[in-house]
Amino acid sequence: MLISWRTIIVLTFLVALLVGSIVLQIFLSRRESPWPGLVLPGISFLYSLIVMLNVAILFDSSGWAIVSTFLIVFLLYNIPTLVLLVIYFACRGKYRRRREMDKMNAQDLE
Repeated sequence: MLISWRTIIVLTFLVALLVGSIVLQIFLSRRESPWPGLVLPGISFLYSLIVMLNVAILFDSSGWAIVSTFLIVFLLYNIPTLVLLVIYFACRGKYRRRREMDKMNAQDLE
């Protein structure tokens, strides 16, 4: 058998974790306060910085090699941050439009 049961269980867990984090991000982004929606992108960004520091400790190269390694690691580990921010701004955009419509309706009543 090419794929073991352990691999299937790990992949299922990772997919459930991914879906759960996206659902949690949507829930937090739809809150009235804008701050809860920024928690997961902040955690993801901090994780990418920690990984960059680990790369700095592990590799002893100098010059452009370390700069390019930093850049690649930074970009790759911030893909989840960008996805979470896109979800955040998409959800907040709908909330912002609704709030502007409420303001226009209130001005029409005056």
